Amino acid sequence: MKSCLVVDDSRVVRKVARKILEELGFTCSEAEDGKQAMDLCAVSMPDAILLDWNMPVMTGIEFLRRLRKMSGGHSPKVVFCTTENDLAHIQEALSAGANEYIMKPFDSEIIQTKFEQVGLL
Repeated sequence: MKSCLVVDDSRVVRKVARKILEELGFTCSEAEDGKQAMDLCAVSMPDAILLDWNMPVMTGIEFLRRLRKMSGGHSPKVVFCTTENDLAHIQEALSAGANEYIMKPFDSEIIQTKFEQVGLL
């Protein structure tokens, strides 16, 4: 079974994403900021990361840049899931190593489609 780390400062968003991902066959863990996510990845690297941009302590883009420099940090498929929908943010995320980009609000169909596109399903 594949694992997914859901990183978002909103507990509601984490719970909704977790429910969708578990229905798609993933085991899920959660982090409320990039620092928590970094600590979890240091212990066990997930197969996928659903990542918010705007969070306290460490933003999503800071987390992604650090993740890609870690040992094993190139293996997870990272899908940004954010309200930041301008081209500059999307290009920055992709150049930092994101595999895909989802706009909030999202639903099960959107997550399933993006995860299929990056080869997770």
